[in-house]
Amino acid sequence: MIKNNKKKLIVSCVIILLPIVVGLLLWNKLPDTVATHWGADGNADGFTSKAMAVFLMPLFLLATHFLCLFVTSRDPKNNTQTPKALGMVFWIAPAISVFGGALTYFSALGGELEFSVSRLMPALLGVMFILIGNYLPKCKQNYTLGIKLPWTLNNEENWNRTHRLGGRVWFVGGIVMILSSFLPESVIPFVLIPVFCAIFSIPTLYSYLLYKKQLKNGDYIEYSTPQDKFRSLIGKAVLIFVVLLFAALIVLMFTGKITYTLGDTALSVDASYFDDISVDYSVIDSLEYRENCDAGDRTNGFGSAKLMMGTFRNDEFGSYTRYSYTACDACIVITADDKVLVLTDTNPETTKALYDELVALVK
Repeated sequence: MIKNNKKKLIVSCVIILLPIVVGLLLWNKLPDTVATHWGADGNADGFTSKAMAVFLMPLFLLATHFLCLFVTSRDPKNNTQTPKALGMVFWIAPAISVFGGALTYFSALGGELEFSVSRLMPALLGVMFILIGNYLPKCKQNYTLGIKLPWTLNNEENWNRTHRLGGRVWFVGGIVMILSSFLPESVIPFVLIPVFCAIFSIPTLYSYLLYKKQLKNGDYIEYSTPQDKFRSLIGKAVLIFVVLLFAALIVLMFTGKITYTLGDTALSVDASYFDDISVDYSVIDSLEYRENCDAGDRTNGFGSAKLMMGTFRNDEFGSYTRYSYTACDACIVITADDKVLVLTDTNPETTKALYDELVALVK
């Protein structure tokens, strides 16, 4: 694989290292501390030294690039793999390096990033799944690329039919992800979670049902070598891991709670999956109950189909802290030490009751 793609290997490595060259050319113009992470509103919230920003990310991606190529090239079944499928391995790391370097230097030189990660990420993921979906049907049976299940690895017909279906499912799922980026942030998880479940579970279920049908008709070939049995175990382990991962994701998306405790001197907020906080009544400047409140964009924190917590930004408050249930439009707006805290309970009635109790204690 590598011997037949030496030019492609050289070009991809040069592209990965290109941000280092650009960083050296801009060295005197770059600040000593450079932003390397941005919140959902485009504001920088993670920084590192200039040297680390210029050298670390490209070198790390270069090492990852070589590792992926080495593992792929060692797969004996990739000797006859289609060039288009192998091309994905060559160009993923270069694309990440160029995109990340461009953002880093643009921000370091004073540019302002005007985007919302909560909407940008579904669009980028959608593009990625569309590209992968286009290549899946072209991917020949192997141990490193594609939908690697025990039934696809052991039977070429199962592999081909599963990848044809998987390509269509991933393509459609990618389009839905892109369209979801135009929806309100609170709605996006309700779209992304079913899409993620569908693009992974539908090909898996189809492959398994096809395997059972082949087994019944006597068309399925059993593993014949110790190496194949080992690959089977690896495939099953990967499948179990994916199932557990999605189960955990679903639990996170639809569980959790926010508990408010009104003490003698302070309000305590205990939240699942996020930091707890406490607000002294003495520092509260104002309290307001609203029937609805625009959440804006989450720049940091935790968001799910049930809860929205963390740092948010909207036109009215700017950057503020929010602990809320997605199903409740009513909210309590607390101003304390020139900072805004927005709270909601499970429904408008309990939120109003919490507000009335707070008013009595703060006064």
